[in-house]
Amino acid sequence: MQDDSNDSLTDLIPIEADEDFQGESAAVLINPDPSDANDTGAKSVPDDLPILPLRETVVFPGTIVPLKVVREKVQRVLDAAIAGDRMVCAVPQRRPDIEDPKLDDLYRVGTACAILKLVRLDNGGQTIIVHGISRVGIVDITQESPYWVASVQTRPEAFDPSKELDALVHTVRETARRAIELSPSVPDEAMQVVDTITSPAGLADFLAANVSLDLVERQELLETFDVRDRLKKVNKAMTRQLEILEMSQKIQSQVREQMDQSQREYYLREQLRAIQQELGMSDARGAEIEKLKERMAKARMPEEVEEQAKRELERLAIIPQASPEYSVSLDYMNWLCSLPWSVKTDDRLDLKRARKILNEDHYGLDKIKKRIIEFLAVRKLNPDGRGPILCFTGPPGVGKTSLGRSIARALDRKFIRLSLGGARDEADIRGHRRTYIGAMPGRIIQELRRAEARNPVFMLDEVDKLGADFRGDPASALLEVLDPAQNATFVDHYLDVPFDLSDVMFIATANYMDAIPGPLRDRTEIISLSGYTHREKLQIAKRYLVPRQLAENGLDKGKLKFDDEALRSIIARHTLEAGVRELERKIGAVCRSRAAAIVEKTRRSGRVTAKSLAKDLGPPIHESEIAADNAVPGVVTGLAFTPVGGEILFVEAQRMPGSGNLNLTGQIGDVMRESAQAAYSIVRNRSKQWGLEPRELLSSDVHIHVPAGAIPKDGPSAGVAMFAALASMLMDRTVEPTTGMTGEITLRGSVLPVGGIREKVLAAHRAGLTRVILPDRNMRDLEEIPSDIREQIDFVPVKSIDALLKHILPKPRSANATHSPKRSAKKKTARPAKKTEKTRAASPSARKRAKTKPTGRTTKSRARTKTPKRR
Repeated sequence: MQDDSNDSLTDLIPIEADEDFQGESAAVLINPDPSDANDTGAKSVPDDLPILPLRETVVFPGTIVPLKVVREKVQRVLDAAIAGDRMVCAVPQRRPDIEDPKLDDLYRVGTACAILKLVRLDNGGQTIIVHGISRVGIVDITQESPYWVASVQTRPEAFDPSKELDALVHTVRETARRAIELSPSVPDEAMQVVDTITSPAGLADFLAANVSLDLVERQELLETFDVRDRLKKVNKAMTRQLEILEMSQKIQSQVREQMDQSQREYYLREQLRAIQQELGMSDARGAEIEKLKERMAKARMPEEVEEQAKRELERLAIIPQASPEYSVSLDYMNWLCSLPWSVKTDDRLDLKRARKILNEDHYGLDKIKKRIIEFLAVRKLNPDGRGPILCFTGPPGVGKTSLGRSIARALDRKFIRLSLGGARDEADIRGHRRTYIGAMPGRIIQELRRAEARNPVFMLDEVDKLGADFRGDPASALLEVLDPAQNATFVDHYLDVPFDLSDVMFIATANYMDAIPGPLRDRTEIISLSGYTHREKLQIAKRYLVPRQLAENGLDKGKLKFDDEALRSIIARHTLEAGVRELERKIGAVCRSRAAAIVEKTRRSGRVTAKSLAKDLGPPIHESEIAADNAVPGVVTGLAFTPVGGEILFVEAQRMPGSGNLNLTGQIGDVMRESAQAAYSIVRNRSKQWGLEPRELLSSDVHIHVPAGAIPKDGPSAGVAMFAALASMLMDRTVEPTTGMTGEITLRGSVLPVGGIREKVLAAHRAGLTRVILPDRNMRDLEEIPSDIREQIDFVPVKSIDALLKHILPKPRSANATHSPKRSAKKKTARPAKKTEKTRAASPSARKRAKTKPTGRTTKSRARTKTPKRR
């Protein structure tokens, strides 16, 4: 049965015409026997009636319904009806959202109604009480303004009495009785009203007005003129409503049974607990809860966390042990009690001891050691200060992770390392909510639980390799963790309570800063670790790598020793890296080779020399010299910076017949491609100065290629090298192969500064370059380069391409050269080509090459593996 404010069965008494209207209730009322229309003051239906459009309401014959009137046009209808015979034709609208309905917006069957009462409200609206007289059909519209008047045809209630009709009435009455019994909000008096209705048509209309139906279904019942069919439809709707009520009663019964069962179990458990206490026994649940209470007291949780733990413990005490919620709640309590809420390790703020530990574990790295000593000094002066968020950046193998361990040892703190490489789920940082099956806290909380202290040194390794997908962005989740102003109230999704991370010393590591999002990078203090020089690698090998590999391979210092020349040979000819990982692997390979010889008794002991390395490591993999004796026009040596350190790269330019096109190959990115186009534009603009006609360039194509095509390359720092290659090719002059260069160029011919100078210079030194051309504004970066390297390399600053040409092309390739610059250099270069040739000829490596007489350019071998982009 319908039970809402519009169709209620709570006030089933007729309203007299002189009775005051009470309130704004919209109860559906009905005459006890609609078959006697004269008892309710019913009138004969005139042929023409004003149309009263209704929204979401259907008035059935025999019912009394209050209606609110708000629309002005409807009020005009009422005024006319009140002034006349107080009769209207109530017709539902097809769409209730239409303010001014047209004829097509109304149904064609309505109800002739008599207006019993009109109440004017304070807000200007009106409320009327109407009595449905009979069904009418709209025949024609006789008046359209100021309101509609329609010619209507009355539809009498015609039916033939029969046993089938009596059975149908009985069935409908019993269905209504059952529905009224199952509706708690419908009074029992409603069934008395149903029993008093003797007319089948009146019974059908009464139930149709009170059953839960939508507008279309009610209108369908209104338009069903055959009483037998109307009763069938009403019975179908009542049966459907009865099924819903029975299902609802069944669900409520099940809930009551479960509640009764839970209460019964609760009383039984209380009785069992009382019996066990009398016998001096304790149940497993009670022992578990008591144990959790003791752990809570020892954990010394913050007040907010302790309140949450108490609420969860109370909930745990009443959950049945067989319920899945019991294990979920128990796991949650175990996590809360096992976290180091108030456990801290005492920092050892001895600066001399810390400096000694840092020097024992690492060679060099003076800048980082100085920063750690500064942190200890500040901590000693201000113990309550916030810890720094450091970010170590540099190539692989330079000691970023091991430096974090040394910092923890110097501070006497616990050390945690969390690798973030490939992490793509935000839940790795923040955890899963407890609503998920198998939920756990994030890695931050898990590692702190293992550390058993709230102030460890926490290393977030490889933050530049974080990913993101549909599961979230871990880098965004780290923003709160690495923000000293927010991490004091870090909330893990699983715990759902704040945990203070302000005492944790976070250290992030990365190979390349460009891959780290800007907001995350802004929250850290970046400290760069550049690659090691050959001298630094030699000291690291002697102090750390050789002793460690001897111990790992079961050798002692008396059985195997490495000469300095052997280590230098391994560094220069068997490895080519910024760090020392490959160097340690090569040293380990030598140790394993000698260990096998000792076990097989082919050698008892020995010394590793440069000559004996061939037996242990094979022939050299890399050559320290990158240039051949004979230089080639159009080929220059550039310097690049990659996430794994600095490297050298060659830029080759060739000219061929064509139509003035510029071809670029070598898997170069958009920025490097734009640099090549800018260099080519400068060359075309200055071709006349070099004795070239513009038509010559338009009738030829230029091809620029950067070897190692499997490796992606990008960045603006190759602009100087590309311009030099084009100038060398067009003027048919060679650039000294031992000259490296880097810098960005503009269309005006200016040379702009670039980054990664230290890494590029170290790469030039490893490759055997003797001269490096830099932008003038990058000369201040040379202070970071070790002094022994600065002494071995000639650094030439340039501000423009004119100065660049003076240094790299000091004179024509031959005396009969046809192309030469119009302006001669006013000043000798710092290292002329002839002098360089003499110097190289005098070097041992040059004499060695002279014997082998290599043809073309020899380069260091490159592993064809996927390498990050060069810049």
